[in-house]
Amino acid sequence: MGKIVCLMGRSSSGKDTIYKKLLEQNKVVLQPIVPYTTRPIRAGEKEGVEYHFTDEAGFQELLGTGSIIESRVYHTCLGMWRYFTIADEAIRLSENSYMMIGTLEAYAQMCRFYGSDNVLPVMIELDDGVRLQRALDREKTQDCPKYEEMCRRFLADAEDFSEDKLKKAGIGERFYNDDLDKCLEEIISYLQDNLV
Repeated sequence: MGKIVCLMGRSSSGKDTIYKKLLEQNKVVLQPIVPYTTRPIRAGEKEGVEYHFTDEAGFQELLGTGSIIESRVYHTCLGMWRYFTIADEAIRLSENSYMMIGTLEAYAQMCRFYGSDNVLPVMIELDDGVRLQRALDREKTQDCPKYEEMCRRFLADAEDFSEDKLKKAGIGERFYNDDLDKCLEEIISYLQDNLV
């Protein structure tokens, strides 16, 4: 029986890089779960890789069909952005293990839908100063940098990933991403021990 690995962490902690590296390695085989979003596509992103990009009408249509497992909405400086995961017939836990990037809220909702024994949390951590510099460097590469939104996300993370919320969600094991190779080795070892 497979499981769903829910990769979590504050913004610019390296989740996307770790996600891609885990999909590339062959010690633990994971299939991607690609979430949906209504936010604008960023420079360098591709439809169906990081996200499926849609709009509010697309979200409402999927909501009407009962396909949405979990969703979150952020009231950003640029408007309302939704992130969500749908119940996809391609997810077959009897055959494979899967991986997604999510929030604590997404993790809790996936646990409710699939059962907490079938969802494995992987929490990525990194020093706030390093994260802020990474976020700033990434934002500078955008055609229209949105620094105000970057700051809003950074501050919101303090609340979204507070120690109280981490404890309530039962997140014990954490992986510090100051050395990518070491962090990946630790995560792969953890997955090998827990994806049985």
